[in-house]
Amino acid sequence: MAKKDSVRIAVIDKEKCINGDGCAFLCSNACPVNRAGKECIVLGSDNKPVISEDLCIGCSICCKRCIVQCISIINLVSEKHSVPVHQYGKNAFRLFNLPVPKPNSVVGLLGRNGIGKTTALRILAGQLVPNFADFDSRESYEKAISFFRGKELQGFFEKLSKKQIRLSYKPQKVDEIPEIFKGKVRALLEKADEKKQLPQIAAELGIDSVLDNEISKVSGGELQRIAIAACALKKADIYYFDEPSSYLDVSQRLKAAELIRQLLDEKTFVIVVEHDLALLDYLSDYIHIFYGNKSVYGIASGIKSVRNGINEFLEGFLPEENTRFREKELSFGVKPPALSEKRKAIIEYPALEKKLGNFSMQTSAGNFMEGEVIGVLGPNAIGKTTFVKLLASEIKPDNIQLNFKLKIAYKPQYLKPPEKILVQQLFSSREINQQLFETEVDRKLGIKNFFEHRLDELSGGELQKTSIAYNLCLGADLILLDEPSAFIDIEDRLRVADCIKSVVSTTKKIALVVDHDILFQDYISDRLIVFSGEPAKKGFSSQPMPMHEGMNLFLKEMNVSMRRDASSGRPRINKLDSVLDKEQKQIGEYYYKIG
Repeated sequence: MAKKDSVRIAVIDKEKCINGDGCAFLCSNACPVNRAGKECIVLGSDNKPVISEDLCIGCSICCKRCIVQCISIINLVSEKHSVPVHQYGKNAFRLFNLPVPKPNSVVGLLGRNGIGKTTALRILAGQLVPNFADFDSRESYEKAISFFRGKELQGFFEKLSKKQIRLSYKPQKVDEIPEIFKGKVRALLEKADEKKQLPQIAAELGIDSVLDNEISKVSGGELQRIAIAACALKKADIYYFDEPSSYLDVSQRLKAAELIRQLLDEKTFVIVVEHDLALLDYLSDYIHIFYGNKSVYGIASGIKSVRNGINEFLEGFLPEENTRFREKELSFGVKPPALSEKRKAIIEYPALEKKLGNFSMQTSAGNFMEGEVIGVLGPNAIGKTTFVKLLASEIKPDNIQLNFKLKIAYKPQYLKPPEKILVQQLFSSREINQQLFETEVDRKLGIKNFFEHRLDELSGGELQKTSIAYNLCLGADLILLDEPSAFIDIEDRLRVADCIKSVVSTTKKIALVVDHDILFQDYISDRLIVFSGEPAKKGFSSQPMPMHEGMNLFLKEMNVSMRRDASSGRPRINKLDSVLDKEQKQIGEYYYKIG
């Protein structure tokens, strides 16, 4: 039995469970408590197993015997976590603790996907009434008021219960907006515009030129900025932004951050979920770290200063909670310049030209070296994806015929998975390097965890990792990855980066990576190609450049300076016109001064 200061958590993924379809209730038959004559695992009304957390002894034999690995047993040792704030049902995900909104402050939520951040947002937004594991009783805020008595959240829930808090919420999945709203962008934003600031905010976010477009015709980046604008235009006490950086380039992310901070006053709260650490750092005043076990349970840490919170997250250890939630520290550091003269140039490519409608692009000639990762940076609509498509022979250049005579793998920006194909089938192809998949790719990305899932049923992050893994294992000489960090959390971003670097280094092949996450590019790239010009009209690319030279050029184009954190080495964006910002720009050192 569990000790009094321990909590037994048993979670069953009902979607994966196949009881009655070749399983023969193996978990129940293997359970030593059941074999002793008690009913620890029984069959529920839905023909799925139900586990008694009180009777469970934590042996995890049922987890090992389950042929689809749909059971998780966790022993959580802490008196503070004896009662979850919310639990979705018997043997289902539960969340412990909640973040605390702070007036006149941006509170950032940092943690892996599937760990409870969106659940916390839904509770604080009034979309979900916390049940404190009593999921059979009528919904009521009385338990929340009692549970948080004497704490800041007591007053919050009292006001929420009386509907005295006005809320504005930007959802995570902005691509679903066209399914809900039909019509022009202007009509959507005018409906949200309680402040009568539509022209001003549209101009600040750079969406004034699409106001008369159909909402179904705008790009992902435009849709994200429209959603941010709609949220900001409402009169509210609390503004929630769930992943506002998706689809946005660096300049657009910073403009969105400035707009979000303008919402603050002595009576206004802002809470942001964000996986771009540089943006979260730039935007937030405080941080709550979410940790736990994905899809099993999540815990919100106490409130922390933004610098300490992010550094503790990277370290994987929370001193105030005396909790280690990750074995390996996620570290950044100043990389020495890539020794190109010691590497062999595998690909020499000429200057390329391409005209698409009113947009024209020109690239400088260059080369790719064996065993290197080339990062590609630049604003949206400047030609980065066009360049990648030219290399992949998806489209042809106007000025020359390309013929590399090399095997090329290409992961596009937007993924459209085929229907009714299992992940396992994808990796059973003869084209897949099985040894590379087993020893490098699956070990880092855990693709086998969703082998039994269909590609068209995967989450955005799972589909992204699957597509990256597939392209890494094709044995290609040139691996083209367009926005591989999209939809995946910070830990998985760094795992993906490690995996790409490891595969490229092991196979002596080349990867070219287009991505807007500066930390991701800093972590993964050996050299950089920088695009500049006039978005949607004309774009120009540099040749591959050393990291310092390339990042300095890119940041100068963006009018952004960055420093490295003295403790963790991670890149941090300087506040515009701060002392450090002015000092670095004056000496032309945009990338990265230690401090």
